[in-house]
Amino acid sequence: MADPVKLNVQHANFYYGNNQALYDVSMKVRSQFVTALIGPSGCGKSTFLRSLNRMNDLIPGARLEGRVELDGENVYNDQMDVIHLRRRVGMIFQRSNPFPMSIYDNVAYGVRVNGLAKKRYQLDEIVEKTLTASALWDEVKDRLHRSAMSLSGGQQQRLCIARALAVEPEVLLMDEPASALDPISTAKIEELIYNLKRDYTIIVVTHNMQQAARISDETGFFLSGRLVEFNETKRIFTAPANRETEDYITGRFG
Repeated sequence: MADPVKLNVQHANFYYGNNQALYDVSMKVRSQFVTALIGPSGCGKSTFLRSLNRMNDLIPGARLEGRVELDGENVYNDQMDVIHLRRRVGMIFQRSNPFPMSIYDNVAYGVRVNGLAKKRYQLDEIVEKTLTASALWDEVKDRLHRSAMSLSGGQQQRLCIARALAVEPEVLLMDEPASALDPISTAKIEELIYNLKRDYTIIVVTHNMQQAARISDETGFFLSGRLVEFNETKRIFTAPANRETEDYITGRFG
């Protein structure tokens, strides 16, 4: 039985004002898969990623033509509650961006805003559950009320993942989540991604070919705003169907 499609992108063209950034991109992202997006800088990977939860709406003059469906519903329809959409489709940015508050309050912030916990003990449970899921609980459980800024870079990134998980998303979008981290922290993030796919659909933008090969089930190669090739990761890296894909993953350009 085929894995169900979580996100279905059909003929997406994206524009920043008069400048076109994506050209006729179609992709089916399967549920509880890790999908990697690779390609050189400026090829449209991050624009595509941000279009999935309408984060690009925040940019004046940005617009998408085509369809992006989440569980069969077009997320660009006029009735879509964008705040609810971004709760369902969470975002992890390249550089960790913890709020200037305690570790506990960082995780609890979205829960409070969305009214997901009525009692303090429920909030405590969510904080512990999500910090555990993000492989951070054992490292911070004795200092939950210290500033999040006291954490290392890798810990801050995992805290941001916990903050995203706390509002019960279905999809996690990750824009180069480990590019600013040291190798040990990067390995922890990769292990975390591998474990999280049991419960979440994950899409990761990465410049690191080895990382894409290690963590993902399927990979899409972008070039100049176009999706050149999309397939099982093993096939992309061992027998790509397109010469441009092969040239990129073998380091001939990019």
